[in-house]
Amino acid sequence: MDTLRKARESFRALIEGAGLDPKDTVAVRPLQPEEAIGSRVDDSFVIKKGKERVIEALFQGHRGQAFTDRPSPWEGTLGDLFGLDLDSVRNRAIFVAALNAVLAALGKARGTVHCRDEDPMRCGPEIAGRLLERFGPIRVGLVGLQPAILENLVSRFGSSRVSVVDLNPENIGKVRFGVEVWDGDRELDRLTASCEVGLATGSSVVNGTLDGIRSRFQAEGKPLILFGNTISGVAELLGLERLCPFGSPG
Repeated sequence: MDTLRKARESFRALIEGAGLDPKDTVAVRPLQPEEAIGSRVDDSFVIKKGKERVIEALFQGHRGQAFTDRPSPWEGTLGDLFGLDLDSVRNRAIFVAALNAVLAALGKARGTVHCRDEDPMRCGPEIAGRLLERFGPIRVGLVGLQPAILENLVSRFGSSRVSVVDLNPENIGKVRFGVEVWDGDRELDRLTASCEVGLATGSSVVNGTLDGIRSRFQAEGKPLILFGNTISGVAELLGLERLCPFGSPG
């Protein structure tokens, strides 16, 4: 978890520099799917299936969220945050959500809250369009199956130019929009070798896979772009490239 630990040290320095009181409190709670993403989105979104959830942190009236399969409530101080064991998925989610909320309060991070209602369906076309405009008709590797994004990558680039890996056994080996879903544990190397640009879910900072993803793309000398609101604060602190066209301010 080198990336998150580096972000934690930058976060600590930012808090000290901003003069925040270590005793200031942060409250975290899991959200119901409709709270997180609204009621008018397609059931293909993982949040709507209920297997993974969004947790939301509140700090000084500002919100930050994180996507996780280990949702848990938590309340503590800024000082308590730095005592969390980041080897735990639960704690990483809490820490990341809280970090996002604090950076939103300080005006240091944008899009710390998941988009809602129509916006999640607009996200896929927007991201695919931006990639095509910037890079041209490249081969894209998607790390983390997000159906709306995958569908629009295929629409813009063609199924032969898109590859995807995922960690969910229910997705691995299935064909989605003309693209077979590869195993994210065993076939990340295959994906990085086959693509020219990577697009990876920002929730990888919570599930513990971000370092491996970054190292593989760095080894290949290929750009990696992260997407989503979960990684908003970490991306800001460490200068990582991120796309989140419709994320809401916290």
